[in-house]
Amino acid sequence: MSHPIIRDLNRRYTAKKYDPSKRVSAEDMAVLQEAMRLSASSINSQPWKFVVLESDAAKQRFHNTFANMHQFNQPHAKEASHIILFAHNPYFTKEDYRKRVDVEVSSGHLPADMYDNMLNGGFTFAESNTDESGFNGNWTKAQTYIALGNTLHVLARLGIDSTPMEGVDPALIGEQFKDELNGYQCEFALAIGYHLAGDDYNHGLPKARLAAEDVFAVL
Repeated sequence: MSHPIIRDLNRRYTAKKYDPSKRVSAEDMAVLQEAMRLSASSINSQPWKFVVLESDAAKQRFHNTFANMHQFNQPHAKEASHIILFAHNPYFTKEDYRKRVDVEVSSGHLPADMYDNMLNGGFTFAESNTDESGFNGNWTKAQTYIALGNTLHVLARLGIDSTPMEGVDPALIGEQFKDELNGYQCEFALAIGYHLAGDDYNHGLPKARLAAEDVFAVL
């Protein structure tokens, strides 16, 4: 199939080795961050925080979080152009949601007289995913994965390589970036940049996906 979207997605892959001399431009980073901000989420909850690491000092802090596990991902911390920490709010409250509904009205998306309907009706769904302690991290983390999917597609369109990493240490990330996360929890991160030519074994290989008939049921 020759559609541009399909070409983008066929070109996208998980980079295994980055060229530390190549940096993502400020212009592309601005596009990427705006696209991430526009990601979809259930009830427009946006229960996420994206911590972008671009300085050597910030990337060194991330490098330090591999002291105990997942060292196979550690080289990306310094070699990739940027690291993005995808964090979610594990205790998303009605007051947190109120800020989103405020923006719904101020943006002109929601009529002011519908404010209470959205606040109370929308949050009912969040409550259904919240336990007695107020924890709803499984639900908010799932929303953050929607943002990750959107991010991967945008990167493919921009011609930027990437490596999604669940192989991180949430506890050490929480310690190293306590102030920036401010109660949010990071359980996966994304390295972005440009692969090291001739030294990335995963680059240029054909896609390995199940056949369409194995994953679609068209009724």
